[in-house]
Amino acid sequence: MKIFKLVLTILLGLLMILGGVSHFLNPLMYAGFFPEFALNGALNIAGGVVEIGLGLGAMIPRFRHLATLGILLLMILFLPLHVIDVFRGDPAVGSHQAALIRLPVQFVFIFWAWYCYRSNKKSS
Repeated sequence: MKIFKLVLTILLGLLMILGGVSHFLNPLMYAGFFPEFALNGALNIAGGVVEIGLGLGAMIPRFRHLATLGILLLMILFLPLHVIDVFRGDPAVGSHQAALIRLPVQFVFIFWAWYCYRSNKKSS
């Protein structure tokens, strides 16, 4: 069971790193989530750096507990953006149907991050 928890934590970290890198490779994908004044990139770059940092932290045993807590808090912070996106006439990324799919997926990420945080808390 311990290896399962570790694999889930590492996989979550890798997904965070990939998400963070995508902020740099495809910044326009995130444009709809940020206010127009931030479209110049400051919030997008900060988001990418935070996601990469938390993802890397999830890989390092010493920082794993704090990194998974950070991922959990970030996923909770993103939740209102996904809720708002469902009710927007023009969703930030893709179609209204895509927004409806992303919302429950966000709850999966919240649960996943909570599980990893809880698991790493016990082993710290």
